[in-house]
Amino acid sequence: MIQFLIDALLRASDLALIALGLSMLYGLVKFPNIAHVQIAMLGAYLSFALRAAGLPLPAAIALSCAVTGGAALLLHLGVFRRLLRAGPAITMIGSLAVAMLIVAATQGLAGSFPRMFNLPVSAPWMLGEARITPLQVTTLSISAAVLAVFTWLLFRTRLGRALRALSSNPALAAASGLNAEGLTRGVAFASGAIAALGGSLLALSTGAHVNLGHDLLLPVFAAAILGGLGNPMGAVAGALLIAVTETAVTNIDFGPLWRLAGADAGMVFMPVSYIGAASFLILLLALLFKPYGLFDREVRRV
Repeated sequence: MIQFLIDALLRASDLALIALGLSMLYGLVKFPNIAHVQIAMLGAYLSFALRAAGLPLPAAIALSCAVTGGAALLLHLGVFRRLLRAGPAITMIGSLAVAMLIVAATQGLAGSFPRMFNLPVSAPWMLGEARITPLQVTTLSISAAVLAVFTWLLFRTRLGRALRALSSNPALAAASGLNAEGLTRGVAFASGAIAALGGSLLALSTGAHVNLGHDLLLPVFAAAILGGLGNPMGAVAGALLIAVTETAVTNIDFGPLWRLAGADAGMVFMPVSYIGAASFLILLLALLFKPYGLFDREVRRV
């Protein structure tokens, strides 16, 4: 049971930061940015390149977040802001084109072979029969710290109140003297930086590879939709639920069901490839029964 909780929390930390940035930006620009997960992949590659160039790992990740955040801001100013004049549907299609261009450029420059970080090997810590590595503890701690800081900023500062007001009623917020364009630019930069951080932390264990964004696309969007697009903290809760579901799919022993059916089977587990099917199922159920997400009151208000 402890190992199940650890695995679920680790998976949630993989998704939460990226889903947070996606939902945070959607609250202001009102279109689902498909390229967001590829920005996370780009951040992972930049972290690897800077680390390979000789920078300490924390400095490499920090600089990668800053550069990737700047790239996300440039995409917002040069591409998405113009596409939004034609409507959110056209902008979403444009973001898909941008995502494909990012993948093609990254593969052309870095190749398709995964880039693994050269990290020291350390023995896992034991919690009863459960195991967790120091690297996993570090990534969990960083994710939790970022989420705690963001929560404080969103609900305890004037900046957070301004962002919530702008998300709730842009026209009224602008009439009240808020700098809507400046806030949107800041959120575009922050969402890119947070995505780069999430992608970099994930790449520490899986390596930086061109399929990283594709692998994140469905679960991240499922988490954001489940929590309610435009509700950043709801997206974090959605990421946790998606993580629990995916972990359960690959950890439940279906052997007793097979034996009840008359088959001679021992322990039977679902293949890891079925993780995507679990995300599809959760996403479909959410769209059917809770299209505004689990926190629909908040989404309709915001």
